[in-house]
Amino acid sequence: MVIKKVGIAMMLALVGLAGGQLGNLYAQDAHVPEIGEAAPDFTLKTIEGESVQLAKILENGPAVVVMLRGYPGYQCPLCSRQVASLLAAKKTFADKNATVVLVYPGEAKGLEDYAKAFMGKTELPEPFVLAIDPDYEFTRSYGLRWEAQNETAYPSTFVISRDGKVKKSWVSQSHGGRADTKQVVAELP
Repeated sequence: MVIKKVGIAMMLALVGLAGGQLGNLYAQDAHVPEIGEAAPDFTLKTIEGESVQLAKILENGPAVVVMLRGYPGYQCPLCSRQVASLLAAKKTFADKNATVVLVYPGEAKGLEDYAKAFMGKTELPEPFVLAIDPDYEFTRSYGLRWEAQNETAYPSTFVISRDGKVKKSWVSQSHGGRADTKQVVAELP
């Protein structure tokens, strides 16, 4: 009998199906990038309309990609807390030439307004950028779409080295379980 390795995305899809949910069927070809694998390149837009491309970011240093939950009917307080913790370490990220990409996923309609509401009056300093993921294209490409009622994406954090490989990842299958900022910083070169 041959046993094939099942990726996290497929396991999540099976769990979703077993629980009577639709599951993550769209992501059958996509999977959560694993440590040592090349992180799939992406290009997203900021709420100001500027392009954010992983390959370009990596030309200057490592990247920390943080998948937020977007707007599942409310602004996620755990996402707000995580972003505040990351922002408190802005000098450390800057000193390490690391760009922190906050990805805000959701349906395209109204997504920009929800992302602006999430940020409120907070202006992101360099090296932070907030990118939106309309209709979950990035979320699905990374195998992170949470296909349950009132859900959007599995909260996740990836440290990606300049060579484009995933150095460390944290993927939560609940609203909690977020990467601790100290742990993220410790993984940066």
